[in-house]
Amino acid sequence: MWNQGDLIVRREVLGFSPIDSVDTTVPWHGKAWLELPVRVVEDSPDQLVTYIPENASFTFPAGTWPTDDGLHPWQGRDSWFGHGCLMIQRPGEHHAVWHFWDGPERQFAHWYINFQTAFARTERGYDTQDLELDLVVKPDGSWELKDDEFMDQRVAERRYTADVVAWTRAQAKILMDRLDAADYWWDKAWANWSPPVEWTTQ
Repeated sequence: MWNQGDLIVRREVLGFSPIDSVDTTVPWHGKAWLELPVRVVEDSPDQLVTYIPENASFTFPAGTWPTDDGLHPWQGRDSWFGHGCLMIQRPGEHHAVWHFWDGPERQFAHWYINFQTAFARTERGYDTQDLELDLVVKPDGSWELKDDEFMDQRVAERRYTADVVAWTRAQAKILMDRLDAADYWWDKAWANWSPPVEWTTQ
């Protein structure tokens, strides 16, 4: 377990899968294409809460990746833009609840259910893989599904298998039904959280 305030590394690693459906023949399998520092807010048996600080630096390891230009989609961005982002994830779950704030008063804007593989601890931090789909949930309870139109393209790029895409869409449906029922599985009080002023990426 980590301590509050520890600075660790979150890596996005290609080839992770939420189910037993993996293409190990692709050259990017098991390789990280994005690394960024995050602060530990809470680390318990129930959940891992981490925070991307403002201006957290991005590192893009060299490699040829499954995109049109062979680069990570965020390539060209040096760092996290805007207010920091709080991420809540529970062991074994293939999504995380991201928290976003806007404006000079740092007003809570929305939650972002980011579908990603369950985090795997490393010596430096933890690894995960983004699964493309997202649910944007507003404070009034309304929500929208994001990026479903790209899922089949990701199969063509061999970033995911067709089985992984079908599984992710099925999981999204389960969570959409829970949102419709106002069955929130995270503590909404985190929307009022603020980072210590001394927390930086350094």
